[in-house]
Amino acid sequence: MSTVARNEPAGLVGLVVVSHSRALARAAVALAGEMLHGRQVQVEVAAGLDETTFGTDAGQIIEAITAADQGQGVVVLMDLGSALLSAELALELLDDDARARVLLCPAPLVEGLIVAAVAAAGGAGRDEVAAEASAALAGKTSHLAAEKPAEGGVAQPSEEPAQAGELTGVFTVTNLHGLHARPASRLVQSVRMLDARVLVRNRTTGSPWVPAGSLSKVATLGALHGHEVEVRAIGNQAPEALDHLLTLAARGFDEATGSTQAAGDGVAGSGVGTGGNEAATKGTATGRAAYAEVASAEAPLPASPGVGIGPAWPMRLAPVDVAETPAEDPATEWRRLNQSIATVRRNVGRVRARAAREVGEADAAIFDAHLLLLDDTDLLGDVHGRLDSGWSAAAAWSAAIDAVAAELATVPDPYLQARAADVASVGESVLRDLLGLSTGDAAPAGVVVAGDLTPTEAAELDRSRVDAVVLAYGSPTAHSAILLRARGIPAVVGAGPGVLGIADGTLLAVDGSRGEVVADPASDVQARFRARAAELARQQRQALAGATSRAVTRDGVEVLVGANVGSVADARSARASGADLAGLVRTEFLFLGRPQAPGVDEQEAVYREVAAALDGRRITFRTLDVGGDKPLSYLPMPTETNPFLGVRGIRLSLARPQLLADQLLALVRVAHDVPISLMFPMIATMRELVVARRMLDDAIKLVGRGDPPDLHVGIMVEVPATALKARAFAPHVDFFSIGTNDLTQYALAAERGNSALAAVGDPFDPGVLALIEAVCRGATVSRAVVAVCGELAADERATGLLIGLGVRELSVAPGAVPMIKESVRRQDRREAGRLAAAALAADGADAVRELLTTWRADVDS
Repeated sequence: MSTVARNEPAGLVGLVVVSHSRALARAAVALAGEMLHGRQVQVEVAAGLDETTFGTDAGQIIEAITAADQGQGVVVLMDLGSALLSAELALELLDDDARARVLLCPAPLVEGLIVAAVAAAGGAGRDEVAAEASAALAGKTSHLAAEKPAEGGVAQPSEEPAQAGELTGVFTVTNLHGLHARPASRLVQSVRMLDARVLVRNRTTGSPWVPAGSLSKVATLGALHGHEVEVRAIGNQAPEALDHLLTLAARGFDEATGSTQAAGDGVAGSGVGTGGNEAATKGTATGRAAYAEVASAEAPLPASPGVGIGPAWPMRLAPVDVAETPAEDPATEWRRLNQSIATVRRNVGRVRARAAREVGEADAAIFDAHLLLLDDTDLLGDVHGRLDSGWSAAAAWSAAIDAVAAELATVPDPYLQARAADVASVGESVLRDLLGLSTGDAAPAGVVVAGDLTPTEAAELDRSRVDAVVLAYGSPTAHSAILLRARGIPAVVGAGPGVLGIADGTLLAVDGSRGEVVADPASDVQARFRARAAELARQQRQALAGATSRAVTRDGVEVLVGANVGSVADARSARASGADLAGLVRTEFLFLGRPQAPGVDEQEAVYREVAAALDGRRITFRTLDVGGDKPLSYLPMPTETNPFLGVRGIRLSLARPQLLADQLLALVRVAHDVPISLMFPMIATMRELVVARRMLDDAIKLVGRGDPPDLHVGIMVEVPATALKARAFAPHVDFFSIGTNDLTQYALAAERGNSALAAVGDPFDPGVLALIEAVCRGATVSRAVVAVCGELAADERATGLLIGLGVRELSVAPGAVPMIKESVRRQDRREAGRLAAAALAADGADAVRELLTTWRADVDS
């Protein structure tokens, strides 16, 4: 809470701003202050649980109301969801006299606050201030000719009749696993940002209408791949809401496809063995024999590849019992629940941040759904109703969570059923905090055995101490399994309840690639598992042993192997993995997830941290690459039908030149002390490059130290036209860096996030390879270096092909550096050139892959 206007005249109506975000509330108050022209109004802020944690707290609101009340009444404005519930609770806790002077206003937060502040400063009474605030959207409504949204809060089922001014639409779910947690979270987040009432229903199954702003309700739609979902929107921003939602759905809710989203296909399964007896069990597709005597009716499923052998460590937590929990008054119970939710929110945020560092943003996004659930209006409304009926906080929360999980469990799709476990895990975390129960200790060295793991538990396992994970239940598509795969921990799931009876310390042999678990294996079985583990370790050791050495082909051609970096922690990993340089630093990490852009000094400090972590190695900084499909909250952009072809990359930077000017100034300062390569993204025309280089020249002049001695300038090649014009660009750059992910989607007209087009958007397509070859050929004009920083660079099958095309630098994830260096050392430039010629003449990606299979067998022999 903070007082933002002081020395106000006595007798004026006070205002209170209740928001989930402290930064948002302060910004809204500052904007309102600009409209007062020196007049003073008492405005108090009750927002956020701290400076960085979203949430609302009834105790803060009481303090804010007390401070704002000068005797003429208080008008409270709220942003959304639980802010209203917290404000209502605060009202209940006030004494009768104070409560009578307070009015909760349904006005929109920003527009309402501005109008309310002006009215209050002019001496208007409480009711007039509230009325003025509630009418704050009249001008905008009139201008847009939109209907006023109906009052009444949460949408009801499909029987609710259509309303005047209502807009409708339909989209087809393209996501492979339907509207599971991540795409559902994107849907909910997009709706919550707009002033509109949006309902959705699964037209394919005939489900009821549910509010699109509630994650718990959207999850019950059971919307699978190919299902049609109807949308209804009404309100001041109904057109924007409908357009944005349909556009987002057309992009598959920006969900990336990748190896971590599902377990491998065609892998053999087996049972849990005891005593070392062997029985051959046929696999589902490959017919491999598996070792073990089946001890349960369940067939274990491979969930995360790798082999682990170690003592069993059963992860057992005492069950949560809320039956005898006594209840105090509703206000006290609600406050206790809010405190526990805040604690869990902070814990989830901490785990999410660590997961993002270790496994990347795509997999860490699993936790966004958990954070949304903790702030779900429908869920909290259910809890509030139970508290008013005399329930304890623990009992009310448990029942509400069980209701949501039960709805999800009835959905026929197994992937969406698995989301019920995510709901239960979040619910249990809050319950344990409420009841003061232990969440368990860190697992010691060995094989973790459990009924299931929550995503948080999976993310917090110590990889240096855990050999493998065996789960009695769960599925390969569960979020815990996704995280185990991303973190490189071997795992088997669905092994059956029999594994829960395995004694602590029993030796277990686990093969997460084949779905095999053997308890107390005989010596020959141990030998087989250890042989597999030894071969994997040998390959890794060989690569690691040469990780810090140069990568040189058999005929003496050096290829630099760099690392793609998205944080200071990534830079440290890059150095540890033996990277020759940072081949790509995604500077977006500095700009995302914050209320305003970083200043020049802050950017310079972070860039120097990256440089220090890399210990003198060359660093390739890509200037800000956002916009369109990667928006910034503080840089509003109009909705684009196809953001991949919209204002992004250098286009956005040139449209908002101050952003680029600040970044270039920070980078030039650092470039005087560190070898830096600076590259501009999404370059399509010569004019874009010329303007960007002029801005770089301006930054160099502004620093005033002359040209940095070791500054290189290059461009990303993502647009096919740029690849074909490489000869024209070459005299103006020191290097080209080919982003094969975007280049592939643009060349083949196949959006990379669209799972239905995964087979089309193949970087091994001869057309894409021809574009890479065109860049390499054009670069010879000025001897510019050609690098590849997309996913193709990390594919060992492509190493010889890329060398043959003329690529001399590869940039990959830090962990892949040793293996790619080793792959370079197996190549011969002349032989690779013949391979490239044959690939360019192939008729499709499949033919290229067949060619590479034969080629790799010859190279490895």
